[in-house]
Amino acid sequence: MNGPLLPLDAPAPGSSFTELVRSLDLAPRWSIPRDITSSALPAPDATTVLALRCQGGVVMVGDRQATAGYDVSHRRIQKVFAADQHSAVAISGTAGLAIEMIRLFQTELEHYEKLEGVRLSLDGKANYLARMVRTQLPLALQGFIVVPIFCGVEPDTGTGHVFTFDAVGGRYEEQEFGAAGSGSREARSYLRTVFRSDSAMDQAIDHAMQALVAASEQDLATGGPDIRRGIYPNVVTVTSEGFQPVDDLVIAAAAERALEVIR
Repeated sequence: MNGPLLPLDAPAPGSSFTELVRSLDLAPRWSIPRDITSSALPAPDATTVLALRCQGGVVMVGDRQATAGYDVSHRRIQKVFAADQHSAVAISGTAGLAIEMIRLFQTELEHYEKLEGVRLSLDGKANYLARMVRTQLPLALQGFIVVPIFCGVEPDTGTGHVFTFDAVGGRYEEQEFGAAGSGSREARSYLRTVFRSDSAMDQAIDHAMQALVAASEQDLATGGPDIRRGIYPNVVTVTSEGFQPVDDLVIAAAAERALEVIR
């Protein structure tokens, strides 16, 4: 064994990994003083992510730029992750907190499946993620905000779903598309003009890329495709066959088309 066994008097673990850690008094204890705000303690912010439904599933896209105030802190950050085999999650807001939240979310879903022998329903996953966002409220009030978006498919039907959240843990299912981050308004505005529920997957990828480029044209914190440096957005699809990153050559071609359309 790589670690100690659970003590004999440990409570039943249950389906929540977080509750198990807390019951064993292993959860880290840390907090930010109330008089400290995000302006006094600058941390990289992940900016614009979006997801849209299409035939056969969902497309999710995230730009690669992270900012700290008016500075670009990272140009190749990953913002889109697999939640499990049939769902994906993307981050916006305070990058460090958001990435840790997603890692814990992935662990929670895996822990639940191992203990219960079944996967949590898509609606249940969205509800659990909303609860995790809600636990960050004290930090959000100090300016350290984490706002994810979540998408997935029902494996039996292949029907795609997109969920958005607010900073206090509100959860909303979108009928067409969703976006989060500083460029989300521009991205949603563009998608309203081109979105079609019967779009094929490759067409949806083009629309998502165009929306991200449109956001980068108006929002300084959003990074569009950088062909010279070879920096392209994260693009994934989720279908009844599972989570699948889109091939780099496909992303590059979609980025070049989007730059031609928008510029």
